[in-house]
Amino acid sequence: MLIRSISGVRGLTESHLTPEISSAYASALHTFLPHGVIMAGRDSRPSGDLILNAMTEELVRLGRTVIQCGIVPTPTVQFMVHNTEAVGGFIVTASHNPIEWNGIKFLRPDSTFFHPEECQKLFNLVDQDVALEKSNEPGIIWPEQNAIQKHVIACASISCIDLNRIQRRKFKVVLDAVNGAGALALPTMLESLGCEVIKLYCEPDGKFSRGTEPLPEHLDDLCETVKEQNADVGFAVDPDADRLAIVSENGDPLGEEYTLVIAADGYLKETGNKEKFVVNLSTSLALEKLAHINHSSVVRSAVGEINVVNKMNEMNSNLGGEGNGGVILRECHLGRDSMIAATMVLNRMSQTDDTLSEIHGSLPTFEIVKDRVSVEGIDPDVIIEKVSTLFNDADINDLDGIKFSWDEKWVHLRRSNTEPILRIYAEAPNKDQALELISKIKSII
Repeated sequence: MLIRSISGVRGLTESHLTPEISSAYASALHTFLPHGVIMAGRDSRPSGDLILNAMTEELVRLGRTVIQCGIVPTPTVQFMVHNTEAVGGFIVTASHNPIEWNGIKFLRPDSTFFHPEECQKLFNLVDQDVALEKSNEPGIIWPEQNAIQKHVIACASISCIDLNRIQRRKFKVVLDAVNGAGALALPTMLESLGCEVIKLYCEPDGKFSRGTEPLPEHLDDLCETVKEQNADVGFAVDPDADRLAIVSENGDPLGEEYTLVIAADGYLKETGNKEKFVVNLSTSLALEKLAHINHSSVVRSAVGEINVVNKMNEMNSNLGGEGNGGVILRECHLGRDSMIAATMVLNRMSQTDDTLSEIHGSLPTFEIVKDRVSVEGIDPDVIIEKVSTLFNDADINDLDGIKFSWDEKWVHLRRSNTEPILRIYAEAPNKDQALELISKIKSII
């Protein structure tokens, strides 16, 4: 199976995303991007080395210079494109998909992901299968060994934190990096912030030690270790380290939704700015309530990082993200970044003597439930249309699937950008109310 979307391309490596097929995407990327250097990196999946090498060899054959960052977080490659003369880049990663999958994410000259229409043009180039002549002057491969360190320095230098105050607190942090791309970068980042770091699954060997998404049901080891070590906080990331989930000092997972809320709370306290935050349609109401209290506002986009980024640019927003633990801070680069997220969460923790559970308890509280249904062999649009008349008393948004909203709750049904499924997310003041909304949607499906 091969899935093409605004998230790039993902496929099963045994059959659909082989090195040979990946080389065709490299050729198309060469045709699409302007002349210049291309930045590259990968997550820790064993299949990533073959795919990265196949793509690099094709680009060098066509005359490109490729800067290889090695196994690094997706946001590190974005940061490197943002802060160099590179004209774009790619990351070999399937993010939260299982290990038998891999994928390719494509970066524009401004370091953001390809826009939807650009993805389609790239895919069309691949489908045309035009053989390109070898360049008279082959390119070169340039290894970049300091990409993580450069990214760390940038994170520690952002203006909305107090680095010295964070370092003075000497937080004890347990980190679960799922043996992914953040296994080296996140410990380096945390140590630069003066933290004592206790590592869980921090070998970048691609042997994912738990479910790939940093969901509460996957974080038992992290929760137990936080309690055993009397740590201040636990952090967990996904395989390409663009998302961050948080565990409190009591060993309780706070849910990915509250990563952005806590980061925003610290940002507002530190800067005193009135801000327009940008989030996607499936992100928690908690940020809206927090923004309202602080004379700020929230604008929503379709789901997908590039959709959030485009809306941030439209609204001139400085901070945004997604409710999957993704924090986007314009000052560093326009992409979800777990290293920025961890830095901003620790900054919020350093602002008071409150524990993380006390900080969480001071924020607007909602329960979000995330479910899914398979749509293999079914037209998702037919299902969405069938559901569209289910709730007559709700505000309806059809920007991305269909979302029904009330003052204190919502339910959102949409097709996934990365898997052959429909996602059903619901949020309410308590879990039972959220589950009831999902049950009503599923009864129609």
